[in-house]
Amino acid sequence: MSRLEVIQADITTLQVDAIVNAANETLLGGGGVDGAIHRAAGRELLAACRDIAEVRPGLRCPTGQARITPGFRLPAKFVIHAVGPVWRGGTHGEPELLASCYWQSLLLAQRHGATSIAFPAISCGVYGYPHEAAAIVALREIDAFTRAHPLPERIVLCCFGSGMADTYRRHLIT
Repeated sequence: MSRLEVIQADITTLQVDAIVNAANETLLGGGGVDGAIHRAAGRELLAACRDIAEVRPGLRCPTGQARITPGFRLPAKFVIHAVGPVWRGGTHGEPELLASCYWQSLLLAQRHGATSIAFPAISCGVYGYPHEAAAIVALREIDAFTRAHPLPERIVLCCFGSGMADTYRRHLIT
């Protein structure tokens, strides 16, 4: 995984082609990284998210899936909105849904020609996913994807705090 780096930073400031938003199913903003991305991108991001067709009323992106919008006022050209699972003990498909978030985000980045992408720690905030388990899933999926695909060339795991960055570093596949 030579294309992978772990940093502690504000994801909204990164000079990458795409950033991933740990979104909710409405895609209309929320707290944590979702709120920070919406604030930094400006009102246009909310309008673009509203334009995404609903799968059913109030649901634009089911858990485990991802959608893409422009980045608007962000340095990133794209925002990939991935909806991670709420942790319910790990027996309700959470690992598979989280894995799908990473895979679907990487596929969208590749399809849109993004050569660089930054991920937050999806589901590790208010959704309560245990950090160690989430890091293992994220690193496994990124490793599998990069073995099979040439893009993106640079993948960043962007952590708001040092604890999650340290967790990723402990689990890096070498």
